[in-house]
Amino acid sequence: MKHIYILFFLFFIVGCKINNSPSIYSPIKYDIGVPMFPDSLNIPNDNPLTVDGAKLGRYLFYDVRLSGNKNKPMSCATCHKQENAFECGINEFPDGRPIGNSGQKTPNVMLPLFNVVWNNSGYFWNGYVSKSNTTLGSEKYGVPADSIYSITNIESTVWMGIAAPHEMNGDIDKTVKLISKDPFYQDLFFKAFGTKEINITLISKAIAQFVRSIVSFESKFDRFMAGELQLSKSEMRGLMLFTTEGADCFHCHGSPALPLWTTNQFMNNAKDIEFEGQNDRYAVTKNPMDKGKYRVPTLRNIEFTGPYMHDGRYKTLDEVLEFYNNGLKRSPYVDPLSINANHGGMHLSDKDLKDLKAFLLTLSDTAFIHNPKYSNPWDNN
Repeated sequence: MKHIYILFFLFFIVGCKINNSPSIYSPIKYDIGVPMFPDSLNIPNDNPLTVDGAKLGRYLFYDVRLSGNKNKPMSCATCHKQENAFECGINEFPDGRPIGNSGQKTPNVMLPLFNVVWNNSGYFWNGYVSKSNTTLGSEKYGVPADSIYSITNIESTVWMGIAAPHEMNGDIDKTVKLISKDPFYQDLFFKAFGTKEINITLISKAIAQFVRSIVSFESKFDRFMAGELQLSKSEMRGLMLFTTEGADCFHCHGSPALPLWTTNQFMNNAKDIEFEGQNDRYAVTKNPMDKGKYRVPTLRNIEFTGPYMHDGRYKTLDEVLEFYNNGLKRSPYVDPLSINANHGGMHLSDKDLKDLKAFLLTLSDTAFIHNPKYSNPWDNN
């Protein structure tokens, strides 16, 4: 009888260990849950968005071991701060360009890191990372030119961020080793991908899933569209200016019918007559008419995402409005949709500008920048 109790106890212990470890890979589709947004989601077939994939990606996004450098720990969240709509923030970096672990600054200011799951036009200001880019990881990033490093989608930006001198300036092999040493991650990787093996491909996929899960759709204007509240007279008047030829913003940034508040296209918005030709759209396409073209950023959360333009030349929203009002410069490269460039700007009254700004501020989503599901999960461990 004593032996039976001992065997039963051993079976119980082993059973508990088995039950505490994942044994079945059973991914659950992640529900983005955003009404009235486009259906064209940028989710690759080989990296479906799942609950456990996004969870793992969130831990990795905030993990300072991602740089692979114990002396210079750095994570994605070191620069992509939730309170600034996942930009670096003008208070810490007045020119909007964070400084990487090598001491180099990023070539351009940061772009908002939310609602990117609806972007199918490529990433970065010039669209260098895109589905049509067949370029492989080059030696300048210190990454072997293997197919898994193709520069095609959000997944690619992860290893690029680790390796690029103006970002983490890290070593991908060391990153994988540091992450692999933590037993906490093994179960998370299994639940997310059905394997406890940890490599840069799965790290990149997981972080890409978390980034795709970051969505913002609860601004004052969204609540207005849902019939939950009314806009003020000033905000309504600003909306009318925005969506008509009065301010002519809608050609590039969309309208309530395009709730992303960007077309995700590349345009020359008449801010220069001479162009660097290094980081603009021309650098990617080599089409001379693409000189001075940059991605049109979303206006959602514009209140939190200064400084503005690809080079951060404008620190405040008032400066941006003044540029569009009186500072447009004609050149052969200006986008035809920028009709106000023909006469130097919108030339709106002070009241018009005040109302236009009032409308733009209705696109601020304070619930988003405080949403706990996008916050640092390590704070709770």
